Parts: sequence; C-alpha cells; structure tokens
Amino acid sequence: MRPIEELAADICTLAGRINAANHRWLLLIAEYDRRKGWSDSSTQSCAHWLNWKCGIAMGSAREKVRVARALESLPKISAAMASGGLSYSKAREITRVAKAETEDYLLEIAEHGTAQHVEKFVRAYRRCQEAEELSREQRQEQNRRVSFRYDDDGSLIIDCRLPAEAGARFMKALDVAVEDVPAGTSKEPVRFSARRADALALMAESFLAHGAIEAAGAERHQIVVHVAQETLRDCKAGCCEFEDGPSMAAETARRLACDASVVVLTENEDGEPLNVGRKTRTISAPLRRALNSRDKGCRFPGCANNRYMDAHHIDHWANGGETKPSNLVTLCRFHHRAVHEGGIRIERLDDGALRFVKANGVPVDSVAPGFTQPPGDWKQMPEGTLVNRWRGEPMDYDLAVDVMFQRARRAKDVPAGTSVPGN
Repeated sequence: MRPIEELAADICTLAGRINAANHRWLLLIAEYDRRKGWSDSSTQSCAHWLNWKCGIAMGSAREKVRVARALESLPKISAAMASGGLSYSKAREITRVAKAETEDYLLEIAEHGTAQHVEKFVRAYRRCQEAEELSREQRQEQNRRVSFRYDDDGSLIIDCRLPAEAGARFMKALDVAVEDVPAGTSKEPVRFSARRADALALMAESFLAHGAIEAAGAERHQIVVHVAQETLRDCKAGCCEFEDGPSMAAETARRLACDASVVVLTENEDGEPLNVGRKTRTISAPLRRALNSRDKGCRFPGCANNRYMDAHHIDHWANGGETKPSNLVTLCRFHHRAVHEGGIRIERLDDGALRFVKANGVPVDSVAPGFTQPPGDWKQMPEGTLVNRWRGEPMDYDLAVDVMFQRARRAKDVPAGTSVPGN
C-alpha cells in the first residue's frame, strides 16, 4: 500500500496539472467566443454551445465563458492559473472584481487562503462596493413585477419580483402573518410552506377588510438596516445592508434613515460591540404634526400626493443637519426616492422657498417663482504544483476589503502609464 503522504502529494500535483489544463481550455473558449465560432444561426451563445457540445450545465457554461474572457485582460491571474498554482474555483471568484491594479493583491489572497476564504472575501468586497452604486437599486425598480397564471387544477401561481426594500417589508409582513396561521396537530402538522400560503391569503383578507393603513415614518419601518456611520455620512463603501438580507446603496440607507428609528451601536477595532444606545425616532410625533400642518402633502413641484409621506432632511442629520422644521420637507415616497437615488438636489432660497434641481443641473419649476438666488452658506458640511499557504489562521475580511479599496482608489489617482507602488 502506498504511503499516505505520497498519495497526498500526487493528488496536489495532479490538481496543479488540472489547473493548467483548465487554463488552456479556457483560453480556447475565449478565442472561440471572440471569433464567434458558435454563431451558426442555430446556437444562441458560446455558453449554449458548451452546454450542447461539452455537456456543461448552462449556469456553469456561462461562468466558464465569463472567466475565459476575463483572463484575456488579466495577465498575472492568467499566468498563475497556467502554472497550476491557481485553481478554477479561485480564478472564478477573483475575476469578478479583479482589475489590472489589483491583480497582485488578489493573487496574494488566493495564495494564502482557501477557496472559501476567497469566495467570502470577494462577496464582502462586492457588498461594500455596491453601497457606492445606485445602478443596482435602479435595476430593481425597473424590473419589479407581479404576474400570475392558473394551473390545470385551478390553483393560482404567482411570480413576484420586488426591490430589496419592498421585499424586506413583504417578508416581515409574511412572518408576522404566519404566526396567526394554525400549525396543525402533532399527528397532522401543516407544512411551513403551506402556512405561508395561508398567511398570504390572510394578508389579502386583511387589506380588503381594512384598506391601506398609513403608518408614519419610524412606525412604518419595521425592517432592520445595518449601516456604518462613515457610509451613511459620506456615501462611501462600507457596511450597508438589510439584516439577514442583501446589501443596498448608501444613498438608499440615507433615505430610509431620514425618517426612521435609529439605534447607535459602538464597536471597537475588532468589530466587537462596546455600547448599544437607545432607539430614538429621527422625527418626533409633535414635529411630524407640525410638518403635516405646514406642508399639507408632498412639496415636490407638481405633486399632489398627501398620503404615505416621508420627512426628508435637506441637510442630512448624518452630516450634521438639524432635525428642525427649517431643515425638513415633506415628500411622497416616490419623490423621496427621486431626491436620494435620483440625484435631485434641494436648495433653500432667500425667502425660505425651495428649489429642486435635477442631477444635470436643470431646476424643476420653483415653488416660489421669482426667487432664484439661494441663501448664504447655510450648510454645515463636516468632513506547476498546487500549493496553498494557509496555515489555519483566521482571515481578517474587514482589513482585506479595506486594503483592496485603498489599492483600487490609489490606482484611480495615478496618471495613465505610471506604475502604482505596492502592486
């Protein structure tokens, strides 16, 4: 019988050869796709061709093509895989976020970590990266839909696609409703999926019986959002996500925080909680009544909505803006989203009227015609063989993500053609 050490060495050696062979195969796929060899009027894409000719599932085939094309512009990652030192699993993950200026660092992560480490690091980096982007939230809004059809037995089949924020509210409502649905008996228990179906019917009955019940501000938001103070203040990458859910853009978190309950959690450098503050409402009930009396609905030009209102901080409280009537304006939810995610700017004029300016600098019709000059400085803006070098030590994902952002940002500040120190 062969020694176990020799068996392990052969496995690692063969894994390196498989990596090198995989690299050669991916280069062939990249060339085949680039030359559109699959385009014979009967095949939809290179992934479909791989599914047909090579017996690869469609999801995996699409990933093979994506990685293959990515390797063409990432020579260092490509070379690491060609030498056998980088597995396809690791290459698949790091090519999701890799750029020329971050190749070296990502290869360090891959060399000193397991495939699971790399996957978790890339996921953490992308979640932080998404906090700076609005495109994902805009796609969610554009792609929202509900469709239905009836099955042969008469059952209703619903297909629903909701933005993350609305989805979190829906799941919260469903979890609350399911508590009122009988779980059956020990002998005849009701499946949880069936209880959820009953809860959905209960939600429909409740709405038909009581109609739309408007809940103001903080009372409405029963979903939990975790966001770092710096992310909320500066709209930069960082922790910004629904509890037990997906990440969101920092500007979306700023919109929700405009008119919601806030709990401040203080952590040390290792992310361990030091102090948890009391839950406070951003907008108090008396202040809300004053705003409702003053604004009498959405203040956005041309909007007549007077239900489902949010109180918006013109100068956000995270940036030092005061929570007082002169710094607050009532907006409907549609226009509150337009101001934050849509990039519309609100300016306060000399007489206290408001001017709404689009992202392209074109003002929306002023609510006070004839007044065009904003007041003085009223804002107070604050500042060969596969070898893995992991030895069992824990990975500091926060530090790794932070370094990744530093290298990516440093590269943006360096003129084209100049080498970046540390890469």
